[in-house]
Amino acid sequence: MKKFAIILLVCLSNWSIIIGQNKIDIDAVVDVETKTISISQTIIYKNESNTTLNEIYLNDWNNSYSSKSTPLAKRFEEEFSTKFHLAKSEQRGFTLATSITDNGDRLEFSYLKAHPDVIKVTLNNPLKPGESYYLSLDYILVLPDTTFTDYGYTKNKDFELKYWYITPTVYDGKWHYYSNKNLDDLYVPKSDITIRLTHPINYQAMSELDLAGVETDPVSNIQSTIFKGNNRTDTYLSLQRFPNFSFIQTDDLILISNINERGLPGADRAILSDKIARFLTENLGEYPHKRLLVSRIDYNKNPLYGLNQLPDFLRPFPDQFQYELKLLKTALKKYLDNVLLLNPRKEHWLNEGLQIYYLMKYVEEYYPDTKLLGKLADIWGIRTFHAADLDFNFQYFLYSMEIARKNRDQPLSTSKDSLIKFNANIAGKYKAGLGLNYLDDFTEDIDLSKTIKSFIEAHKLKPVKITDFETFLKSKTSKNINWFFDDYINSRKKIDFKIKTIETTEDSLKITIKNKRNNSMPVSLFRLSNDSVTDKLWIENIKDYKTISLPKDDTDKLVLDYNNTIPEFNQRDNYKAVNGSFLNNKPLQFRLFKDIEDPDYNQIFFMPLAEFNNIYDGLTLGAKIYNKTILRKRLNYRFSPQYATKSKALTGATSIFYTHNIENKNLFDITYGIAAGYESFAEDAFFTRIRPSLSFTFRNDDDFRADRLDNITARYVSINRDIGEDAIIEVDEPDYGVFNLRYTHSNPGIINFSRFITDFQIADQFSKLSINYEFRKLTKSNRNINLRLFAGLFLNNNTDPNSDFFSFALDRPTDYLFDLNYLGRSEAAGLFSQQIIIAEGGFKSMLDTAFANQWMTTANFSTSIWRYVQAYGDVGLVKNKFDSAKFVYDSGIRLNLVEDYFELFFPVYSNLGWEIAQPNYGERIRFIITVDPQILLSLFTRKWY
Repeated sequence: MKKFAIILLVCLSNWSIIIGQNKIDIDAVVDVETKTISISQTIIYKNESNTTLNEIYLNDWNNSYSSKSTPLAKRFEEEFSTKFHLAKSEQRGFTLATSITDNGDRLEFSYLKAHPDVIKVTLNNPLKPGESYYLSLDYILVLPDTTFTDYGYTKNKDFELKYWYITPTVYDGKWHYYSNKNLDDLYVPKSDITIRLTHPINYQAMSELDLAGVETDPVSNIQSTIFKGNNRTDTYLSLQRFPNFSFIQTDDLILISNINERGLPGADRAILSDKIARFLTENLGEYPHKRLLVSRIDYNKNPLYGLNQLPDFLRPFPDQFQYELKLLKTALKKYLDNVLLLNPRKEHWLNEGLQIYYLMKYVEEYYPDTKLLGKLADIWGIRTFHAADLDFNFQYFLYSMEIARKNRDQPLSTSKDSLIKFNANIAGKYKAGLGLNYLDDFTEDIDLSKTIKSFIEAHKLKPVKITDFETFLKSKTSKNINWFFDDYINSRKKIDFKIKTIETTEDSLKITIKNKRNNSMPVSLFRLSNDSVTDKLWIENIKDYKTISLPKDDTDKLVLDYNNTIPEFNQRDNYKAVNGSFLNNKPLQFRLFKDIEDPDYNQIFFMPLAEFNNIYDGLTLGAKIYNKTILRKRLNYRFSPQYATKSKALTGATSIFYTHNIENKNLFDITYGIAAGYESFAEDAFFTRIRPSLSFTFRNDDDFRADRLDNITARYVSINRDIGEDAIIEVDEPDYGVFNLRYTHSNPGIINFSRFITDFQIADQFSKLSINYEFRKLTKSNRNINLRLFAGLFLNNNTDPNSDFFSFALDRPTDYLFDLNYLGRSEAAGLFSQQIIIAEGGFKSMLDTAFANQWMTTANFSTSIWRYVQAYGDVGLVKNKFDSAKFVYDSGIRLNLVEDYFELFFPVYSNLGWEIAQPNYGERIRFIITVDPQILLSLFTRKWY
């Protein structure tokens, strides 16, 4: 009987292996103190392809933390974060895989060189189509700190686990494996999962899987929590001593969440949770599992961007609305990811677009009157802004267009790991949601929302591709929607239409519409009478121009996309009066402070200014008159007259520039224009600078994440000086003009940085050429290495030999082009004379041979001593006319508090000897300081773009 039972068990096991569902069984033992989990695991995975397999691949994303050279580490570097690179080795995690066997036979396995979080397993016997492999694995997880990705081991000794155990990779004729890049996009096949988690009795485990049992051993203070679930892909599990999850039983499912809103009662949260669960079921279909778990981590990694992130005392939205959208946004993502099994790295746009699409539908249904600015829209002063008139859902257009106007948008079909952070986290999702809303408006013969629900129900928990969605939609509508997938999804083509002309005849209106872009997208045309819509029609297949005829009636205005459904690049030329002048179409509007552009008007903005540019002018007060809106424009002008309180003079600047954005080319930006300014450069001494310029900027158009840029700038700088009677400074050089041609190659990075500059200048009395190379590296041992090389040569120099105004400077350039932000550029003594900007020679000590009127070569080097404390050294050769070349050097201590923004230099030894022992040492200390808000802002925005 016993022998028969064993035979029966083996037969049943083999039967399940041949035809059964994929299965993963995990027996995991948690050790809190060593932050490790010991795992014994079995994987049964069916080969559903037509290929015989000799090897298989497994995902081990816990091992993505194992070194500073993994793709995950590289991802942090690309986003200007050093938290992973500077972390101690014990803060990073790894996997110690001890064995992988097949029915007791050991299998050879290894981690891929390019993917150290993917395991290649060589099978002992080929796996034929329709058969399943059966693997037994033993391994130990050393968990990373949650500092890096929010998952791992917390400072409170809790465990937030996602992508923690080893999983099969998807094979459908090719292997779909890739590395963890902190994108939360592991692609795994659905499986029946059983987890037995053994942990201290004072911890509680939480998972979306069904709770199958709890076994407690009070003697050893150990508890085993057992979870089970069928057809699962979600790997999230939380193990906490003081769990903060709440369970809300709704009519549709059990919602488990630790997303909270301060001040919102639990009863209100329960009511809202039920409301959201009902919305999900009505719009997406019945959830196939009993429990839907949404965590605070899920929300924090994909928050509601914008005004919602303001501090509580400034937040313009009610607590209820705030909580509702937070929970809905997170629940939509989790619901869709668990039901619609797309490849989350390659075909991410559909789930992300549906998330935003239904967020918009929810607000339209329940909060149609909520404004973009919330309660702020009703405040006196603010309510005069155009932003106060806009609906809450306008934010999706605003953020998506923010990146498009900067020519940094990417096709929605781009692999998620190739998107820049702003596109991956914000703009791409918003554009996808807006696109589905655009498609909804266009496909008037179907209810797109119901059609999407039918698609989800038909493909629920099945492998699915974008092509399935495309085929399904095309089968339901009679409209031609090729444009949506070809142009909107798979390209960077912008939408930009214009009403070119309106011709009035006795009985009709002939309207010519121009498609300013090379695409096949449709546009809606509205007829208005006394600002009321009387008709709407869709115009399709506009190639360059299309003329249509409409019956003549009381229409007084024609408008493209009147309801702002289409995410159009430029909405400022969508209006045209049937009978009227330019001013009738676009009247002038004057506004105080920058606003969101209103396409109905030609806007001019005013803004009060209070600035500090230099110590000679002091605080300058005035106003700025400009046309720049929240979204970037091609043509930008500015006029800013100011009164300097210290010099008691009228100063200011003006500029006008035009930018050509070029798509799908390495040359992506051409900008030209002219700038002029008037301000002090010494006490009672002023300069006027006029600077026309033309620049070309190049990038790698195949890889937007590569920050490498090449720029060629040609400009002419005209300088005229006005010296007052009380001026202390003497000016011997006549006014001058310099033509400057500069090439810059930059490859910025927080771990590796390089920049190369070639600069050519020619003027009446001289011409000169210089090159500048900078290299910085943060080594694996966390040592900063900085190297800068400079070489400058006068091709000819007929300037006054007694003046070094145009000479190469060793430590403090004269800056005759007025490019550098000196606070006191003419100071020869005092604190402001100690300001240093690393340019030309780059020395920190003020040596006797401070200039070169023939040639100069220098090298600047620094390296870490401890944290931000560095040692620096400079060497060089300085050659002046009629003198032999002189060797110069200096050395000292550098406090690199914020590189390039705030630094201190303490000279120690140089050609002058031991400077630290010489009198007035405080006057030898040099400093770098940046007060320009725009430059400081780049510290925070660089990781997004």
